[in-house]
Amino acid sequence: MDLVLLDLNMPGLGGCETISRIRREFPTLPVLVLSMHNELQIVSLALKAGANGYLTKDSDPEMLMAAIRRVAEGQRFIDPKLAEKIVFADEVEAAKKPHEKLSAREFQILELLASGKGINEISQELAISNKTVSTYKSRLCEKLQIKNTAELIRYYDAQIWQP
Repeated sequence: MDLVLLDLNMPGLGGCETISRIRREFPTLPVLVLSMHNELQIVSLALKAGANGYLTKDSDPEMLMAAIRRVAEGQRFIDPKLAEKIVFADEVEAAKKPHEKLSAREFQILELLASGKGINEISQELAISNKTVSTYKSRLCEKLQIKNTAELIRYYDAQIWQP
């Protein structure tokens, strides 16, 4: 059986948007995400977009093979380290950071802005209008209680980015 092994960090379309497109065009095709991200928000967005499984890149090769087999057989798989976080996520829901409440597209725009890309570059990369990118940027600033791009980059560097 076929299977898509997908990294969320791709140029152009974000990983969650790619998963959604795969779901629309090939609804039965299994999708396993292999990502460096272990944040619950990102895992949740990928699963909501339609991924059948999620595994972090620091997992051992045996776990990767087990995940591929299970997802290819039509089952679901989640990295056990992430599963525990998800089970107890309700306990920390009230303590969520503002960026953990962003939509997949909002988070994608945040990452692109934080990487130094301008509105025009982002609109071209994502094939959306400048006005749409500006609207997302305004929503980000409102949700994160940030006034400008410089503050947005500082927030991203302090709260999200991990070397």
